[in-house]
Formats: sequence, C-alpha cells, structure tokens
Amino acid sequence: MSVGRTSSPNSTAESLSRNDIYEILSNPRRRYALHAIKNEDGTAELSTLAEQVAAWENNKPVSEVTSGERHLAYSSIQQNHIPKLERAGIITHDTGTIELTEEARDLDVYVDVVPGDSIPWAEYYLGLGAVSLGLVAAVWAGVFPESIPGLAWAAIIAVLFTASAAYHAYQNREMNLGSDGKPPELRDGR
Repeated sequence: MSVGRTSSPNSTAESLSRNDIYEILSNPRRRYALHAIKNEDGTAELSTLAEQVAAWENNKPVSEVTSGERHLAYSSIQQNHIPKLERAGIITHDTGTIELTEEARDLDVYVDVVPGDSIPWAEYYLGLGAVSLGLVAAVWAGVFPESIPGLAWAAIIAVLFTASAAYHAYQNREMNLGSDGKPPELRDGR
C-alpha cells in the first residue's frame, strides 16, 4: 500500500495515505471487526461479526453476549464502520456478507502493540550490540582463556542475534490484525 495519494495503473481508486490508515485503525471497533474478518479468511457475515466484536468489547465468550450488546455492536458496525471501510476500499459489503479487499492485507504493517512492561526492540538490539562489542573487545584484550577459540565467541554472538531476531519476527506476527485469537490489544490483559 503506498503512503501517498497516487493512483496505480491497475487501480481506479487512489491508494490510502498513512493518515487515512491511522484514521481507519483509530477506532477499536473497526480494528476488532477487521481482525475478526481476517480470522474468517477474509469473509464474514455481519451478524457473526457483530457478535464477535461485542464479545471482545465486553470481555466475554460469544455465547454470553446479550442481545443488547449484540444489537449495539451490529448497529454501529452496519451504520458507521462498514460504510467507512467500504469508502476506503478496505472491504466490500453485499447483503450482510463482508469481504476484505487487497488493500486490507497491507494494514498489518500499521498495527504494533508494545506491552507496557517491555522495552522497544530498537533499544534491545542496541543493548545486544553493545554487549557484543564488549565481548569482542574482551576477547581481543585476552580477558578470556585462550583455550576458547575466537570463532566460538563469534558463534555465540551470531546465535544471540539470530535467536533475538527469530523471536522478534514471531512476536510481530502474533501482533498483526487477523492473527489467531483475540485482537492484539486484548491479549494478556492489555
């Protein structure tokens, strides 16, 4: 998805700007709806969607959602959120069936929930880099026994960075809209 308002040769609609995307994702109900549709492989019935959104909003299983909670979510999604998402080219809507468009696939990039008790990944990698440089300097200065080859230290550093990057990639995938389970912001009490 481009961030400017330029048209592609294959598209009659303009691409969404970054501000448009932030506006679309600024509402929790729209995020929940998109997450639920993505969980259903890109197509969902409005009634099922409203029921799932109401369950997430009220922190209860779908089976315990009251008719009032379901009606409130249904009305809001039908009257406000579906038209907004449809105008943006994120979904198509036809007689109760909602389907994601290709534009919706690119929204994952813009959703990243960072838990309050964690450090940002940039700071983590900066720290890991500093520790690695310290380790290299200590090996170079001969602080460690010579019985451990220099290549072993390089392997340790490579393993640390590879394991960190693998976990980072896994965590980012779990924080995307449409990943299994609850929306990212509702996991682990967030």
